[in-house]
Amino acid sequence: MQQDGVRGHYEELAAEYDEHWVYGPDYVSWMSARIIDALHLSPTARIADIGAGTCLFAKEVARQLGPHHPILCVDPSEAMLRQLGTPPSSGLTPIVASAEDIAEGRAGLPYEQLDAIWLKESVHHVDDQARTLRGLADRLAPGGRLLVVMLPASIQYPLFQAALDRFEELQPDPANIQAHLRAAGLDTGLTHVEHELRINRDKYLGMVRARYMSLLSTFSDSEIEKGIEEMRSAHPEPELVFPDRFAFVVGQRSRETA
Repeated sequence: MQQDGVRGHYEELAAEYDEHWVYGPDYVSWMSARIIDALHLSPTARIADIGAGTCLFAKEVARQLGPHHPILCVDPSEAMLRQLGTPPSSGLTPIVASAEDIAEGRAGLPYEQLDAIWLKESVHHVDDQARTLRGLADRLAPGGRLLVVMLPASIQYPLFQAALDRFEELQPDPANIQAHLRAAGLDTGLTHVEHELRINRDKYLGMVRARYMSLLSTFSDSEIEKGIEEMRSAHPEPELVFPDRFAFVVGQRSRETA
């Protein structure tokens, strides 16, 4: 999806994004804890969440971590960042910018270098992933870590078949993202984590109708409704249970200064 299309999708969804996106009450806290562990975050770290959206995870990371420096919540959608409120939630600083803006130095940051950066389910929106990840790696302080949280190349969601097929067409391979981080001069690792999702079927169908995943915005209203009927037939059970599996791609900059 082109950047303008992505931005428009999230601008329209911003006000109700959290309602449609969160699967269950423990999901955000679980994922936020995994991010803290993967980045070895400490309260003194200078942190940026790139593609932060409504800052669901940054808020929870701040709550769990108690950072000494505000976490930078970077997103190109001003409408999404506005969900933080005025003034923003404590421990968070919103910055309207894209991953490319940060990588290319087009957006000013309050920190000269960053100790930790994460991108959660946003790397597939980046057109030139190798270039952008290299630029983000250059923003890291010695010993700094960059985490890309992404879905694997295929998923086991109870979506309609055309959506699953399109996901596989659009989703980058985590191994390729790891290669980009390695080419950027970082020491890399690739692991997977899994969380069991349990969600009311009608709630999930409503999330699909609201196009909670950006790939769903590539389908027309009639295609979405046809897909929902397919999902109803395939899943008559009132509660959907399925695995949410994520690739965690981590790169660490050498502690030696250049």
